[in-house]
Amino acid sequence: MWWVYAILSAFFASLTAIFAKIGITGVNSNLATAIRSIIILFVAWGIVLARSEYKGIPALSRQNMIYIVISGLATGLSWIFYFKALQTGKVTQVAPVDKLSVALTIFLSVIFLGESLTIKTVIGALLLIAGTVMLIFE
Repeated sequence: MWWVYAILSAFFASLTAIFAKIGITGVNSNLATAIRSIIILFVAWGIVLARSEYKGIPALSRQNMIYIVISGLATGLSWIFYFKALQTGKVTQVAPVDKLSVALTIFLSVIFLGESLTIKTVIGALLLIAGTVMLIFE
């Protein structure tokens, strides 16, 4: 079932790029990111409240909270830089560079999470990098 969520994530990420590019025309990208973040806040908490998942809050450990906060900071910075890049660049160039995060994540997961790195994974990551390079240079 994970792959269904992953495909939906990719689909909505692609819509994000298109709608963001249109939406930030003539708007400060930091302001646009802040507005977008408020929408995300309402959507995420709406789901949590509707499904009564807030009951899991007391079970969060200190380590959970630290890493969730760090992840949130990284997400916020990613969005700010993504919107700034969209404002000044073409979606067809910005989106592929942004997705270099996939290759970076593969290598960082080996270093920080101890995940195994197979030849298939290395080749896939290198193909992602090569594809990105091909797409960003006109």
